Amino acid sequence: MEYDFDLFVIGAGSGGVRAARFAAGFGAKVAVAESRYLGGTCVNVGCVPKKLLVYGAHVADDLEHAKGFGWSVAQANFDWATLIANKNREISRLNDIYRSLLVNSGVTLLEGHAKLVDPHQVEVNGQRFTAKNILIATGGWPQIPDIPGREHAITSNEAFFLKELPKRVLVVGGGYIAVEFAGIFHGLGSKTTLLYRGDQFLRGFDGAVRTHLQEELTKRGLDLQFNADIECIDKQDDGSLIVTLKDGRQLIVDSVFYATGRRPMLDNLGLENTGVKLDARGFVEVDDLYQSAEPSILAIGDVIGRVQLTPVALAEGMAVARRLFKPEQYRPVNYELIPTAVFSLPNIGTVGLTEEQAREAGHKVQIFESRFRPMKLTLTDSQEKTLMKLVVDAETDKVLGAHMVGPEAGDTIQGIAVAMKAGATKADFDDTIGIHPTAAEEFVTMRTPVRTT
Repeated sequence: MEYDFDLFVIGAGSGGVRAARFAAGFGAKVAVAESRYLGGTCVNVGCVPKKLLVYGAHVADDLEHAKGFGWSVAQANFDWATLIANKNREISRLNDIYRSLLVNSGVTLLEGHAKLVDPHQVEVNGQRFTAKNILIATGGWPQIPDIPGREHAITSNEAFFLKELPKRVLVVGGGYIAVEFAGIFHGLGSKTTLLYRGDQFLRGFDGAVRTHLQEELTKRGLDLQFNADIECIDKQDDGSLIVTLKDGRQLIVDSVFYATGRRPMLDNLGLENTGVKLDARGFVEVDDLYQSAEPSILAIGDVIGRVQLTPVALAEGMAVARRLFKPEQYRPVNYELIPTAVFSLPNIGTVGLTEEQAREAGHKVQIFESRFRPMKLTLTDSQEKTLMKLVVDAETDKVLGAHMVGPEAGDTIQGIAVAMKAGATKADFDDTIGIHPTAAEEFVTMRTPVRTT
């Protein structure tokens, strides 16, 4: 059968665009449909604008530290509207770049909502197209639990477009998005409370990282409330919100920001017209080749709910394009040793196993840990400390995990991830000469384990 396209991609986020561009580059006839914005969550309401806001929040620290270096900084004023306008301009620039990347690579771009008609047919803006392969890359969407007053709460989608900075913010959640936005609001001057129903935030991260960040955020004056949850939200005549907690306490704030999870974005996609199956959590079920229960339909990225990170979606998109159209170049995505960062203030960078995971996996481990006040802060009043930690297999000397909380942690851990991918041992770290004076050299000068278990 003659199809209109060899590959039809639904969703122009990071994974979808990567798959489309590479498939087109391999000679395939490709279309991409996008109903919202080019670049997906990451570019528009995710990692990119979030990091710009984190930079903005960090300026407050830089101004505070300046006097230690002899600078007299006049009364500084922050204008939220300027930051958001500048952020919007940058995102618009990136949208244009994504459009150019697609069009210049020969991809047909269809701006509209795509719906599956059958396993080989998609409808966009009333037009139907046939495709040999269809790739679902529609990503995720933030969700707010079904509580009374939920309509008064916002998510990350709305936070990037607030008309003004709320004076009092309640951030709900314990994942990286909650921690990052609590740092943004607090750094920009909002009175910020982070509320989480569990004992400790950032579940799945190394215990030392979680505790260290908790201590640092508390030092900064962020109000952390664990083992707490919201019963209901009531809006007052003056626009403020009364938040009633399940323990009966009430908080009065100007904004309630929910970061309690994301669902796969499958609304009105027409999956019922195909044999695609969803897993117990509602994500598209795929095999190791990203193929759904319907052989012609594949899915990648956040919509499959594996590792919800932009670079992972990029790798999955590349793998799909290669397997379908350049099989001699195909290699599966390796989900081990994926480095990641949390742009909290201070930042977290991590790669490999946590101490807890290493033990659960049966390793006898040596733990190397260092906490220190960075050199940059020694001329200031700041008492912030950096944490660096290595988890080492006591029998093979292989470095199983590296974790950091401190300035530019993500940049530091990226280089260490390369070493660990190459199988570095603790002896390799010890034999590496440090760059002095830097914080990163601490990773190659930790000689004595703090414990062996």
